[in-house]
Amino acid sequence: MIKLILFGTQGCHLCEQAEEMLNSYLADNNDIEIESIDIAEQTQWQERYAIRIPVLLHEASGSELCWPFDRLDVERLVAMISGKYDGKR
Repeated sequence: MIKLILFGTQGCHLCEQAEEMLNSYLADNNDIEIESIDIAEQTQWQERYAIRIPVLLHEASGSELCWPFDRLDVERLVAMISGKYDGKR
């Protein structure tokens, strides 16, 4: 199971768009788990991500996707994490 974190905040329309796209992706990929975290909960998250949200993070590798990202970007991130990335978009 690959675990990702989606950093965002309430009232962020871009975060809502990212969540919708990721929910669609998750419907087709049950080996992925995404935890949503509101950056307002901790100062360190606000300082790191405030102007970059939404951000999708694979904490174990430190790999991040900053908005704008799409389904293909997520697929590529998951492939890189799992060692299956072939270098193509």
